Amino acid sequence: MKDKLEQYFDRLWPINRSLTGNGVRESLSILSEIIDLEIKEIPSGTVCFDWTVPPEWNINEGWVKDSKGNFIINFKDNNLHILGYSEPVMGSFRYEELVKHLYTLPDQPELIPYLTSYYKKRWGFCMSHSSFEKLDKSETYEVFIDSNLDESGSMTIAEATIKGKSDKIVLLSTYICHPSMANNELSGPLVSAFIYDRLKNISNLKYTYKFIFVPETIGSIYYLSKYGNLLKDKLEAGFVITCIGDKGDFTYKKSRRGNSLPDRAASIILNQTENKYNLIDFFPSGSDERQFCSPGFNLPVGSLIRTMYGKYPEYHTSADDKNFISFDAMENSVNKYIEIIELLELNEKYINTLPFCEPQLGKRGLYPTLGSQKGTESYVKAMMWILNLSDGENDLIDISEKSKITIRELKPVLVKLLENKILAYQ
Repeated sequence: MKDKLEQYFDRLWPINRSLTGNGVRESLSILSEIIDLEIKEIPSGTVCFDWTVPPEWNINEGWVKDSKGNFIINFKDNNLHILGYSEPVMGSFRYEELVKHLYTLPDQPELIPYLTSYYKKRWGFCMSHSSFEKLDKSETYEVFIDSNLDESGSMTIAEATIKGKSDKIVLLSTYICHPSMANNELSGPLVSAFIYDRLKNISNLKYTYKFIFVPETIGSIYYLSKYGNLLKDKLEAGFVITCIGDKGDFTYKKSRRGNSLPDRAASIILNQTENKYNLIDFFPSGSDERQFCSPGFNLPVGSLIRTMYGKYPEYHTSADDKNFISFDAMENSVNKYIEIIELLELNEKYINTLPFCEPQLGKRGLYPTLGSQKGTESYVKAMMWILNLSDGENDLIDISEKSKITIRELKPVLVKLLENKILAYQ
């Protein structure tokens, strides 16, 4: 899997993405090779709650040259050189005029910042502070940005669905609006696509799985304006997938509810499979979980990430590149999400069909017939805990927590008991 992850990363990396535009469409077209995306265009000007879908932005070229014709900044060298959503501009600017439109990181002088101006018209360039300090203050610079803000354009989103036996939904949301950043962009769409690739071949899924690829903030706000009531009725668990490709320990940010099904499932899987991980309470900033968990919706949506956004120095800079991420880590992230999903699928409140004293398990081949037989203690222990707590009050997560037996150990025993009809679904 990691080789395919890298191949798709290399194809997606050069594409300039933003809230809207052809870069998003091209990226979704590539991802459609992995995941069966239904791509939709939302007209600019569409009102969604207190927001409005912005004009479609596309850019062809952008640069600053000195009086000798030397490129000082060139969008073709790095997508981050352009302030996102810059208006078109062409003209000559003295240093003191140009400097008002230049953005740097003085504390990280070799890095280019990632900045945008989606909802206020302006133009600008981002550059390393070390390059900025070399500018000639007596120069007059030629500036050119060939961009377009189209009020009659659209915002592109995509959705994929894997139907299960139930119409209850598990949502996996990621965003597709950041140019050429590895962890804080491409890791999310890639991990989401490969989760889909794993799930699509599993038969008899209990839940219906919805994958959405939307620009951050405005995309999820639009989606909620359209489908929020459906999610309030049908959503069992949801995850926002971002910053999931670096080598850091897993971090799980809980939903606003704090003890929802995804919170419980992610927490116990991390506790039972990871030596080090971070578990943090919800806070109303970050990524799109803050929209899903806004008070009007308060949906059961958390976020399993690695190093949290804003907590690594490469965040929103040119250093968030291929060297910062690990395709081994990204593959492991896919596997971790699959583990959580497998638990969601298994997690039920079960009923012991023979609740009066212990059932005779030996005659069913489920109990060692030689008393005190070594090597079967853990199997028998798991069976006894499952049977005792399968009273319609405890789900599988409860059983694991109370018995101190891992989900991985409980699963094969649970399957045996169901096959022998000693357990039933509530």
